[in-house]
Amino acid sequence: MPSLDPIVIWGAGAMGGSIGSWLFRAGHDVVFVDSDQAHVQAIRNRGLRITGPIGEFTVSAPCMLPHEMPSDLGTVLLCVKAHHTEAALDVLAPLLHSDGFIVSVQNGLNERLIAERVGVARTVGCFVNFGADVTEPGVVMRGNHGACVVGELDGTVGVRIRAVHAAMRSFEPGTLLTRNIWGYLWGKLAYGSMLFATALADASIADVLAEEEYRPALIGLAREAMAVAAGHGVRPEPFDGFDPRAFTAEATNRDARASLDQLVAFNRRSAKSHSGVWRDLAIRRRKTEVDAQIATIATLGEAVGIDVPLTTRLVRLIHDVETGRRKQGWETLGALSVDSGCA
Repeated sequence: MPSLDPIVIWGAGAMGGSIGSWLFRAGHDVVFVDSDQAHVQAIRNRGLRITGPIGEFTVSAPCMLPHEMPSDLGTVLLCVKAHHTEAALDVLAPLLHSDGFIVSVQNGLNERLIAERVGVARTVGCFVNFGADVTEPGVVMRGNHGACVVGELDGTVGVRIRAVHAAMRSFEPGTLLTRNIWGYLWGKLAYGSMLFATALADASIADVLAEEEYRPALIGLAREAMAVAAGHGVRPEPFDGFDPRAFTAEATNRDARASLDQLVAFNRRSAKSHSGVWRDLAIRRRKTEVDAQIATIATLGEAVGIDVPLTTRLVRLIHDVETGRRKQGWETLGALSVDSGCA
C-alpha cells in the first residue's frame, strides 16, 4: 500500500486538529496548516493538546500558516469550514503536486467545488460525524466517536482510497470505505439541516431534537433534503441514528420520530452538547456555514424542480441571528414552524 506521508492537515481546528493528532500518534508524518495566528503559535509553542473523553494527550507536529507552505503537496486533508473552501483552494490548489490530491473532511457538498478547481481525479470524499471544539488556542476537545466514511467520487476502489481508508482507521477504527460517498454526504447534509435548526434555540442538540413541539419542522427539513437527493439520483446512507428511509415521502411520522429518538440518544452520549453552528452564533459571534451548506439544498432543488420552503426559511432565520435581527431562543426556532405552516 502506498504511503500518504507527509499528510497535510489544512485547517487545524476541531476536525482537522482531532484527526491530525490521532494520525500523528499512529506514526504518520503530519503537518498542520491554519490561518489563525494565535492557534498556530500556541501549537508551535506547546504542541496541540487533545482533551475530552476519547483521549488526553499532546502532539508536537509542525504547524504553519498557509503562506508558509511549500509546493508539491501530495496528500491534503482539507478541514476548513465550508464557506472558507474557495479561499483555501486559492492558496492550496497551486501547491498540489501533479499526483497530489485533496480529501474533503468537511460538512456539506464541498467535493463539488474542489473537483471544479483541481479535477475529480484529485478529489476524495470523506464523511465524519464526531463532535469536537477548539476550546482555546492550541487545545481541541474531542467529544465522542462517530461515523467516518471515505470514498472516491466515482465509486471506484483502488490503492489510493484503500490507503486513505487505512490512515483514517488510525483516527476512527470503524471507518468505512464506500462506493457511495455521495449517499453519506447527502445523509449528513439532511442531518446538518436539523443541526442548524437546533442552533436557533439556546439549547443543546439533544434537547431540541427531543422536543415534540419542534419535531414536525425538523422532520420536514430532512424530508426536503432527501427529496432533493432523490431528484439527483442519490441514494442516501444511514449513520449514527440517522435513517434516510425514515424521511422519504413513503415513510410515516412514526418512522421519522424513531430516527430522531436514536439521534437524541447518540447526542446524549457526546461530551459536545451543542453544535458548531450554535457556537458560531452564541460564542464566536461570526458567520456560519449556512450558505455554503444548507442553501445548497435549495439551489440543487431548484435545478430539479423541487421546492424546499422550510430549508429556505431556515437559511433566513440563521441570517437573522447572525445579523442580530433575532436572538437565539425557542421563539426563534418556533418561527421556523409558524412561518412555514408546520406548527
